[in-house]
Amino acid sequence: MGAVQPAKPVARRPVVRPVEADEAAEGPPCPACGTPNLPGRRFCRRCAAPLRPEERPAPLPWWRTVWPFRRRVRVRSGRALRRVLMVLAVVGLLFAGFLFLPAGRVLFEDVRDKLGGTAEISPTGVTASGAAPGHPARAAVDGLTNKYWGAPALGASLTCTFGTPFRLVGVVLHTGASKEPEEFRQEPRPTRADLIVTTADGTVHEQELTLNDKPGQQTVRTGISDVVSVRLVLREAAGQGGGRPIAVGEVEFFKRT
Repeated sequence: MGAVQPAKPVARRPVVRPVEADEAAEGPPCPACGTPNLPGRRFCRRCAAPLRPEERPAPLPWWRTVWPFRRRVRVRSGRALRRVLMVLAVVGLLFAGFLFLPAGRVLFEDVRDKLGGTAEISPTGVTASGAAPGHPARAAVDGLTNKYWGAPALGASLTCTFGTPFRLVGVVLHTGASKEPEEFRQEPRPTRADLIVTTADGTVHEQELTLNDKPGQQTVRTGISDVVSVRLVLREAAGQGGGRPIAVGEVEFFKRT
């Protein structure tokens, strides 16, 4: 007797359960066959079709359609990175807009002045409205405090010009004829002056200075960009009398590096 091959298996056909007479039709109809079903059923009592349609995800907001936010993400699949990038982009835009405002530029340059270094810069030209014999205007910028510019009277001015515009971060003044206290008091010295700074575009910045009547350096912070000239105008002085000139020992200028 020959071998008999096994029969091909046939899938069982679904058995449709007849509608029970005592099951009242109070719920919504089946979307497939229209048979009413009781509330709370998940499948149709006649054709077994799902009664609850599959929920679709909500549409994405517009900003999620732009890279790198356009993909739907799983939990902890780069969401933190995208949030960081979005925050950085917003901060960058705010910072760029802030720099376009005058107050923003001033604050930005002031921070650079405090964080950066400084170096002394010498003027290319020095003139004065007047000078006593033996005490020329050049003596105020020669790097020595034992020589001085002798202003003949109040209202006299010392003007320093520079060949290349630069960022003026500060001015250091040495008033009087010497750093020695006794010699300092022998000559008149300024106690109030006006500092007039001119930039390359013609803008003029004025600052009133109140100077201490004692020997040693006095620092004045400025923070002005594109400076081409600085003028010092004497307004008040101590120790005047006898026709003696007002002594300005040294004026130093510092730029940002």
